[in-house]
Amino acid sequence: MDIKISINKPVRSSAIKITGSKSETNRLLLLQALYPGIKIENISESDDSAAMQAALASKNDVVDIHHAGTAMRFLTAYFAQKEGRSVLLTGSQRMKERPIGVLVDALRSLGADIEYAENESYPPLKINGKKLAGGSASIKADVSSQYITALLLIASKLENGIELTLEGELTSIPYIKMTLGLLDEVGIENSFEGSVIRVKSQITNRKSQTGGESAILNLKSAITVESDWSSASYFYSIVALSPVGTAITLSSYKQNSLQGDSALADIYKEFGVATTFLGNFITLTKLGQQPTTINRQLNDTPDIAQTIAVTCFGLGIGCHLTGLHTLKIKETDRLEALKAELGKFGAEVTVTKDSLTLAPHSLFLGMSEAGSPPLEGVGEAPEVEVATYNDHRMAMAFAPLTTKTPFVINNAEVVSKSFPTFWEDMQALGFEVEKM
Repeated sequence: MDIKISINKPVRSSAIKITGSKSETNRLLLLQALYPGIKIENISESDDSAAMQAALASKNDVVDIHHAGTAMRFLTAYFAQKEGRSVLLTGSQRMKERPIGVLVDALRSLGADIEYAENESYPPLKINGKKLAGGSASIKADVSSQYITALLLIASKLENGIELTLEGELTSIPYIKMTLGLLDEVGIENSFEGSVIRVKSQITNRKSQTGGESAILNLKSAITVESDWSSASYFYSIVALSPVGTAITLSSYKQNSLQGDSALADIYKEFGVATTFLGNFITLTKLGQQPTTINRQLNDTPDIAQTIAVTCFGLGIGCHLTGLHTLKIKETDRLEALKAELGKFGAEVTVTKDSLTLAPHSLFLGMSEAGSPPLEGVGEAPEVEVATYNDHRMAMAFAPLTTKTPFVINNAEVVSKSFPTFWEDMQALGFEVEKM
């Protein structure tokens, strides 16, 4: 489904409820599969979390997680320790192009029985589940934090737990801390000192206790998933690109969030967007100041790089974003995709293997008010069609740019991967979304 998106008047103040974080949800779903006593509230409505739930419930010999990268990594570890279960874990064509060898090597060092069904170091995987002793292991820390998280999530079910040494520069530390924070919430003992993470086994505890597997945990009545901060980024961008005084309220969020992308509140101060917490709501308000350029190291928050780049372009300012090496192995090569799609609007973008540089411009000069007519030759729909590359974040990161000029977004339904109600929420703010 292609859509034309535009806005002919200022953004309406509105209260938007954002679905639970898929990052938190998928971690908790795996823990729930290991310990059925865990109860989860505000589960993400994303395609990725639906794929995770379906895979965990499946009794089939072939488990297809389609485009869900998080599910692929987490389930590789889960099925490896699932004694007596053999599966072929597969996904979309793009998933078969996303490397997983680092995780497989680490699991094999713990005794896992995993083979590559097609190409070395890539899905699909033949996994013969078995009892894993655990113990000491090491893993490269500069590729994807999801490999590390996959090991940490199953560690308490290994006889000796795990002592995991991280090699190299750490990537996306907040995501690792999110995992450990959730382990804390369910009562699984862990520590993170220097480059070594330890997670204690719960198996020996179970032998001396009654009440089933969940009795070993210090369980609450339910764990509530916080709403997704990555999804909030698109509304930060809308406010940044709108007139002074524009405000949007979002729920449900915590000031002491486990999510690394909560750094948005600090990052968007630089764009003149204030964040006010009240209960479980946050209100984003556009103030007066605007930077001349943005320089950010996003090693800990790579998922919001696309949003920041588009915000900068919409404001006419330059940016230099670094720490983006993991973006090349996402749903698409996000750096090259940004270069191509921003280029359609006249942007000058340079990318390397881990950075993006955007030159400042005056294409939108004098277009500070939402609903201003598009510049001649720039963004006149349908001349500009933004490709999404089967990447939900490409669609949503570009959508706020329609505060400056209308355009077409191809395959707009891809947002369901993480934010199924995104286009409806855009309409609630006053944007016009027309199916093509």
